[in-house]
Amino acid sequence: MAAAERASYRFAVLLFNCLLTFGSYFCFDIPSVLQQQFQGNLTCPNGTHHNSTGENSTLDCVEGLGMTPAQYNLLYAIYAWTNAVVVILAGFLIDKLGNGFGVFVFSLLTVLGSSIFALGSHFKGSPYLLPMMLTGRLLFGSGNGSLTIVQNRITAFWFKGKELALAFGLTLSFSRLGSVLNFFFTQQFEAKFGMQWTLWGGTLLCVLGFVSALTVSVLDKVGMKQLGLDGVIQQESKKVRIQDVQRLPLRYWLLVLTIMFFYNGVFPFVADASKFIQDKYSGYSQQAAAYIAGAVYDSSLVLSAAVGILIDYVGLRGIFAVGCAALTLPAFALLAFTFVPPLVSTIWLGITYSFAAASMWPSIPLVVPQATLGTAMGLATSVQMIGVGLSNLIVGHILGTKSSELKIPLWRWQQMMIFMLANTIACIVASISLNVVDKKQGGTLNRTRKGAPVEQEDRDPADAAPLLDDETGNEGTVS
Repeated sequence: MAAAERASYRFAVLLFNCLLTFGSYFCFDIPSVLQQQFQGNLTCPNGTHHNSTGENSTLDCVEGLGMTPAQYNLLYAIYAWTNAVVVILAGFLIDKLGNGFGVFVFSLLTVLGSSIFALGSHFKGSPYLLPMMLTGRLLFGSGNGSLTIVQNRITAFWFKGKELALAFGLTLSFSRLGSVLNFFFTQQFEAKFGMQWTLWGGTLLCVLGFVSALTVSVLDKVGMKQLGLDGVIQQESKKVRIQDVQRLPLRYWLLVLTIMFFYNGVFPFVADASKFIQDKYSGYSQQAAAYIAGAVYDSSLVLSAAVGILIDYVGLRGIFAVGCAALTLPAFALLAFTFVPPLVSTIWLGITYSFAAASMWPSIPLVVPQATLGTAMGLATSVQMIGVGLSNLIVGHILGTKSSELKIPLWRWQQMMIFMLANTIACIVASISLNVVDKKQGGTLNRTRKGAPVEQEDRDPADAAPLLDDETGNEGTVS
C-alpha cells in the first residue's frame, strides 16, 4: 500500500490544509474587534482619552483612525466584492493549473494584502489612509476567498467517499480558531502595543499560512503521483472550459442561493456586533463585547467537527439546511426586539452557523463533477460575496454616515436586525426549493444511513461524474 493510500497521509494533508486559512481568518475580523478604534476620533482632548476597556468606555473619547460607519463597513464590502469578481476566475484557473498554483499565488496575496492594510494605519489623518487600507483589503480578499476554494478542492479530493463532512468541519474549525483567538486577544494586544503592531501581528500569521501552503502543495502533488492520478487529472483539467458553467444543475444554483442568504445574515452581523452590543446593552466593555460577538465563532469552533461527523453519519444535508435556516430566525428576533442578554443569541447563531457550514458547502461536491469543482466553488463563493458585500453596504447605510458618533441610535440597530431577518427568510425559501428539486432528481442530498460505517469509495481517476452519483450508493445504504 502506497503511503498516500493510508488514512494518516490524507489527515496530514488535512492538517496543513487547515492551517492555510488560520492566519487570514484571524486578520479578516480584526476591524470588528477594533471597531471603536477604526471609527474613533483622530485626537482626543486632554483627560478624555480612554482605552475602551472599562465599563463606561462608550462614554469616553476613543482615539483612532477617524472612519465613519459607512467607511468602516466599506472595508468589509470591498473584501466581499473583490471575492465576487476574483473567485470565479480563480476557481477556473485552479481547475486548469492545479492546486499547487492556487495555494502559492493566493496565500501570497493574503500576505501582501495584510501588509498593505497594516501599512495604511501609519497614515492616520492623511488622505492616503483609506485608499491604502482599501487596497490592502482588496488584495487580501483576492487571496483569502480564492484560497478557500483551493482548500475545499483539496479536501474534496482526499476525503470524497470517506470523512467528507468531518474534513470540511475541521477546516472550518481551524479557520474559526483564528477568528476566535482574534476576538479573545486582539483588543488586549492593541491596548498594550497599539493598532499598528496589532495589524502587523496579523500579517505575521498570514505568513504562517504561506508556509503551510508550500507544505500542502508538496504533499498533494506527491500523493497524487503515488496514487497514479496526477496525469489523468491533468488531462481532465485540460478539458475544463468556462462554458461548463452552463451545465451546472439547478440544485447547484439553489444551493448557492441558500448559502448566500444565510451568510448575508451572519457576516455583516459579526462585523458590527461588538459596537451593537455596547450601544444597546448597558455595562459591556469593548473587550466583553468582543468576547460575546466572538461567541458565534466559538460555537462554530467547538461544534464543527462533531456536526461534520453527525452529517457524515446520518446524511440529510438538505433537511439540515432548512432546519438551521429556520432556527436562525429567533436569534435575530431576540436581538431586534428584546433585551435578552446578547450572549444567548450569539451562541445560538454560532450553533446554526455550524450546521449550515457542515451541510451546505460539502453538498457542492456531491452535485458537480470533480473536474469542474474549483469553478463551481469559485462561482458559489462569488455569489455569496456579492450578497455579503451588498449587505455590508446596506448595513453601513442603515447605521449612518456620521464619524465618531458615541452611540448609534437603537432604531437604526433594529432596522439592521430586521434586514438580517429578511435574509434569513429568503434562505428558508431557497433551501425548501432546494429540497423539492433534489427529491425530484433522486434525493441525493437527503440520503440517510442505517448506521453503517462510511464505505470506501473506489476512486474514479477521471472524476468525471459527480462525487455522489444519483444512482449508486456512494453515500452509504439508502433508506
